[in-house]
Amino acid sequence: MGIAGASGSAGAAAGAAGAAAPRRRRTLLGPETYELVFGTVYTGLMTNLLLAVACLPLVVLVVATDVATTWPLAALAAPLLGPALVAAFVVFGAFSADGSTAVVRTFARAWRRHLRRGLAIGALATGAVVVAAVDMAFFWGRTAGAAAIPVLVTLAAVAVLTALLALAAVPEMPGARLRDVLLAALVLGVRRWYLSAGALVVLGLLAGVVATRPAVGLGFAAAPLLFATWGVCRFVLRAAPPSARSAPTLPR
Repeated sequence: MGIAGASGSAGAAAGAAGAAAPRRRRTLLGPETYELVFGTVYTGLMTNLLLAVACLPLVVLVVATDVATTWPLAALAAPLLGPALVAAFVVFGAFSADGSTAVVRTFARAWRRHLRRGLAIGALATGAVVVAAVDMAFFWGRTAGAAAIPVLVTLAAVAVLTALLALAAVPEMPGARLRDVLLAALVLGVRRWYLSAGALVVLGLLAGVVATRPAVGLGFAAAPLLFATWGVCRFVLRAAPPSARSAPTLPR
């Protein structure tokens, strides 16, 4: 009798486990999973399209001309990247926070709201990079170039890094002065250079893909690589070391 009862209990437990397994599989592949997958894909593709539209003059120059000869025009159009990147970062933040897929509305609102600051940061970074590039071309092949060129490359990298961190900070520091935002980005970016370098590497990878295969870079690679860059930037800005507590940081 005890053995029969035990067998019955074991059979009931096995049956319950067997019944639970399909339910677990159904939950794993439920509507929420499909919604997350399609929402992620839609957010990425739509963000790519909106970035291309917001930077259309620059995109046309990169795709249809030889940038080596049309670089002055590209430099004039490059500041458009500023507000476009701010808007893309706001889209990433909204999607990460609550899974929002209102990409067009979020991008458009953020682009309009942060247009002036984004253009200002983009213009400052572009100016610094152009000056550094012209100086490097001047020193190339000269004796002083061995000392001057590494310094100029470092200054250009710091300018790009500061602009990138500032663009990520602008949406979360709307009341701060632009000078304070740039100072915070510069201080925290330099102090956490080992993390900031990762953002520059990912951004350089994206630039290389866009330069060699614009359709792939703008159509597919831009959003995931920029999302990774945005994540690194937010970590750099938020996770300040104790020695940087006096510098402005993002609100927690």
